[in-house]
Amino acid sequence: MSEARWIELDGAVNVRDLAGLPTADGRMVQPGRLIRSDNLQSLSPRDVDLLVNEIGVRSVADLRTGVEVHHEGPGPLTELDDVDIVHLSLFPESGDRTDLAGDGTVILPWEKRTEESVGRRGTSAIYLKYLDDRADSIIAALRLIAHSDGATIVHCAAGKDRTGTVVALALTEVGVTREAVVEDYARSSERIEAIFDRLRATRTYAGDLAETAAHQHAPRESTMQRLLDAIDTEFGGAPAWLRAHGWTDEDAAALRSKLLD
Repeated sequence: MSEARWIELDGAVNVRDLAGLPTADGRMVQPGRLIRSDNLQSLSPRDVDLLVNEIGVRSVADLRTGVEVHHEGPGPLTELDDVDIVHLSLFPESGDRTDLAGDGTVILPWEKRTEESVGRRGTSAIYLKYLDDRADSIIAALRLIAHSDGATIVHCAAGKDRTGTVVALALTEVGVTREAVVEDYARSSERIEAIFDRLRATRTYAGDLAETAAHQHAPRESTMQRLLDAIDTEFGGAPAWLRAHGWTDEDAAALRSKLLD
């Protein structure tokens, strides 16, 4: 397992290049191809220059919901013509982007979910619900990675749950070892306090996180292991799930070329 390639930015705290992650056949993810991140709303000019001009970011898969995007407003990368930003929510969208509680706090889509509506139990079950609800967004995110030039950033708010699910599917599809996928997912736990500090400072997320202890939401290897095991059991593995939802051999070849060549 390679050391984490953290990208230190002024305006985001959970950003890393997935370069160096090994495949079962002895290859590895190449630098400047796939980056995972938390919210990009607060990037400084220095951050933008580093990501776009030095690393070569040319596309962004923004996994946040319409509610989040509406309340957070446009981020600095939206001002650049040479960066393609695609919003791909992993939650069902009602079209209501101004959902507010009586005290003015933002009501986020996951706050409306009950245990019964999720059906399965645990954090890995929430990730499986992303697959159930928004296969279209997941396929579109992987196609954006596969078919765009330069580096692609995949991000949500914290960069751990929605981002972790999409990144795990992409890495598994190109043959990155299960151990490396699981270890990479859990690395966001190293930044969990800083992640929560950032989110609590925003009106969008403050209400949702007010009574939440950051350490209780730190990613654990066992969560990703359970997710991948469940995908194997329920769908025959990540490649089988992808192909059942429109992913093609041409897409798979393009993703391998993008990440590994």
